[in-house]
Amino acid sequence: MNLLRTYRCWLSFCASILVFSPLPAQIRLSALGGIQSTNFLEKNNIPGYDTANGKYFSPSTSFELGVLAEIPLSKNTWFLQPGILYSAKGNQYQRFYDSTLYQNDTLYNQHTLNLNYVEMPLYITWKYSLAKNQRSHFYISAGPYFAFIYGAFQTYQNRVLPYGSSKYVYNSGTQDLPVGNGTGAYKTYDIGLAAKAGFELGSVIIGAYFSQGLTNAYTAGYPSSFHNQVAGGSLGIWLNNPKPSPVVPVDTDGDGTPDRDDSCKTIPGIPKYHGCPIPDTDLDGVNDEMDSCKYTPGVARYHGCPIPDTDHDGINDEEDSCKTVPGVVRYHGCPVPDSDHDGLDDENDQCPDQPGPASNHGCPVVKPAIAARAQMVAANIVFQVNSAVLTRSSYPAIQELADSLRVNPDLDLLIEGYTDNSGKPAYNLRLSIQRADAVKNALLKMGIAASRIQVKGFGEAEPIADNHTVAGRAQNRRVVFTFRLKNR
Repeated sequence: MNLLRTYRCWLSFCASILVFSPLPAQIRLSALGGIQSTNFLEKNNIPGYDTANGKYFSPSTSFELGVLAEIPLSKNTWFLQPGILYSAKGNQYQRFYDSTLYQNDTLYNQHTLNLNYVEMPLYITWKYSLAKNQRSHFYISAGPYFAFIYGAFQTYQNRVLPYGSSKYVYNSGTQDLPVGNGTGAYKTYDIGLAAKAGFELGSVIIGAYFSQGLTNAYTAGYPSSFHNQVAGGSLGIWLNNPKPSPVVPVDTDGDGTPDRDDSCKTIPGIPKYHGCPIPDTDLDGVNDEMDSCKYTPGVARYHGCPIPDTDHDGINDEEDSCKTVPGVVRYHGCPVPDSDHDGLDDENDQCPDQPGPASNHGCPVVKPAIAARAQMVAANIVFQVNSAVLTRSSYPAIQELADSLRVNPDLDLLIEGYTDNSGKPAYNLRLSIQRADAVKNALLKMGIAASRIQVKGFGEAEPIADNHTVAGRAQNRRVVFTFRLKNR
């Protein structure tokens, strides 16, 4: 794994934590620094190494400095804390020599390893509140870190007594050390685990920390491993204290009225009606604020009112051809017509084109004298027994009837024939029609137009006398003349 790939993995991990965090990120930043004891631990299989050389290595004191961010993962309890720090690591070697036993010239040798890292920890932190105001906490954190080295050097000093000389020589200086992948070089990156614990007192952070490298940080020319180990104490301060995100109230129907104030939680409405829609009291589809007739169903084009009926005839104005005059449905809201303006509508007027009184069914009245004369004439019409043949004595009466029609050209004549109940009814009916036709034919011969004469036979129906007597049957064998005005 190279440095760039490792760094990208660390960023991807941080980003995924941010994306899937259940709470909106309210990031806080802190600046912190600490004093630390660092060690560069070596393990190898060299016999007697610890006795001959390893025991002279010891931790060195250094510091770290950087910034730490905090992202809430749950309310006031769990947090993600990524950071970026400068951390000086290494160790110290110091030895005094017995010149008579080991070497004659070197009396003292000391060097300090300095490894300069940029370290990026990623802590998962748990906090326990020590106060109700949530400003003081005890915390524990743990997580991985990634670090890359940007410089390695060592300082040294020694005391030497050169051969043949009685004067001590002191040497000191700084030596750059190789960084890379070759033998004798310090690795460019380090990966490990870190943990910390402490207290937050308002904006102040006090704690202790420990970290252990997991990768071999140095390539030696013999089988071995080298790991960074750090323990220290830190002091920090929060640079900002973001306001908590406002609690967004639940609004199930998304109408802007939170559920706690919404009387219609699943139906969008308006605050004026406590989150419910504007009411429609009459259920006509027009809400009450736009409905001029809230309690009567209507239509939108009349502002929620019914289609008007100006003449109150039960037919609305949109279907009424006579909006201001009461009428009936079959005449599209207009009254039944009275064509002859006689005060009797056409449906009850037997003479709709001629004015007449209601007593005569809307027809003009024939002069009483003419009507009476017609009855007198009819009394003089006689037929042979059981026959439709007119007697000779009937013709003067028929002539008078013809004269009346000529003198009154505006009159028509209805001839009705009747019989007594002698014989069968069907025969009597034919006979009554034949007798009426006999009178009509006589009038035609006298010059009266056929269009002015109408014939009807009623047989033995409508008797005017008792058919059980000879005189009564004679009266029932008759014709009846009725004058009517033309077009009736």
